[in-house]
Amino acid sequence: MTFMFIAALGVLLFLRGTGAQSVTQPDAYITVPEESPLELRCNYSYGATPYLYWYVQHPNQGLQLLLRYFSGDTVVQGIKGFKAEFSKTSFHLKKPSAHWSDSAKYFCAASDTVSGTDRRAAHKPPETL
Repeated sequence: MTFMFIAALGVLLFLRGTGAQSVTQPDAYITVPEESPLELRCNYSYGATPYLYWYVQHPNQGLQLLLRYFSGDTVVQGIKGFKAEFSKTSFHLKKPSAHWSDSAKYFCAASDTVSGTDRRAAHKPPETL
């Protein structure tokens, strides 16, 4: 049986907003047997409903967007067989059957800005007085 080492590292994106905001991934690392279900936990606390993202970073590569939640259906289908389910406090990433190629770093992120029509992350500068 082959085991995979998954680094589940949290990313916290604070753009503009109010109130206590945080994103945590309770598991820094997990080991999953190949072809077993994979779950990476992401918990968040946000003043309003945030935009939520999962990214993956394979060795010597940049970040790749796996999936994102803006609104609507609570189950989000991503690429490579991944999905996540939105709730008021969590956005856990799941895959029914892990593969050795899933060994990577995974990042959960939250933002109070929406991406533009070009689907890249957008940033709203702070208001000036």
